[in-house]
Amino acid sequence: MTDVLIVSLGSTGGLRLADEQLCESLRRAGAETRIASARPQRELRTLMATDMAWALAARSAAREEMRRKPARAVIYSSTTAALLWPQPGAIRFDALAGANRPGRHGLWQRPLERRRLSSAPLLLPYSEGALHEGSDGALAHERTIVLPVAVEVEDPPAPERDIAAITYAANPLKKGLDRVLEAWSRARRPDEDLLVTGVSSQTLGRVGLDVPGDGVRVSGMLGAAEYRALLRRARVFVCAPRREDYGQAQLEALAHGCQLVSTESAGAYAALELARQIDRRLVGEDLARALRIALDEPLVDYSTRALALLEPFSIKALDSIVERQLLPALFARA
Repeated sequence: MTDVLIVSLGSTGGLRLADEQLCESLRRAGAETRIASARPQRELRTLMATDMAWALAARSAAREEMRRKPARAVIYSSTTAALLWPQPGAIRFDALAGANRPGRHGLWQRPLERRRLSSAPLLLPYSEGALHEGSDGALAHERTIVLPVAVEVEDPPAPERDIAAITYAANPLKKGLDRVLEAWSRARRPDEDLLVTGVSSQTLGRVGLDVPGDGVRVSGMLGAAEYRALLRRARVFVCAPRREDYGQAQLEALAHGCQLVSTESAGAYAALELARQIDRRLVGEDLARALRIALDEPLVDYSTRALALLEPFSIKALDSIVERQLLPALFARA
């Protein structure tokens, strides 16, 4: 019998990273752990239909793995993965449908999510904000463990930060890339470039975003090592999300020495409070002004402050939570 089965939705690179990271942490704590990965699903016309397709795929993956080898405890990665679960288990999530599926977008997901949250033996939000947003404050703290996705600096910084600004725009409209491009057009100087990662020029064209030729480069999708190498060369990570469920890209940017320039945002945006604490000048609606401050008047100890605040998000901190809190709670409720 396997100790822990992680039912992975894996619909984004961030979710896949979180599941792989948790799996390795559980193994380091001595638990035999497997991942049941949902088969990739195409995006459908509505969020209701897309969520149904992913929930069905997660149920199928879970059933297949459970038939092959039972597990003492199950962790569903996201509330979508848990909506049609074949058996109760812990639920790990960055955001709730009650918050990010308003109105018609979550007609069937929200009520079912509430039932799953109330019957799950354990809740594992990425952050305290994720726990409360969209839940009406009704989630029980006695069966909750905050379990962040970790960030780690694996390599020394590049000798020269020769990229003025970088952004990640895998979902360009949600990430507010249009607002970033507008601010950059006002803030940049002739020798400065903004590097747009996580999206292709073709995708930007399909969503109606025209990228100016001067001062903006689009990299497309990159491997993790290549992307992090670019972060180590960048002076600023800039973003203007319309909603941010966690902010993994921003946390990684801080960990790799970038200053974080960001607008305020709806959602359980874990990196936002860190950015405010490090340098409040770089957070606000006047993105162009914040960019110039970051590029012209950076705090000399910005990276030192950032690394100190990122300690609770380290691999070491995650391993401690998994070993001392998560595994005992999982097996006590199995």
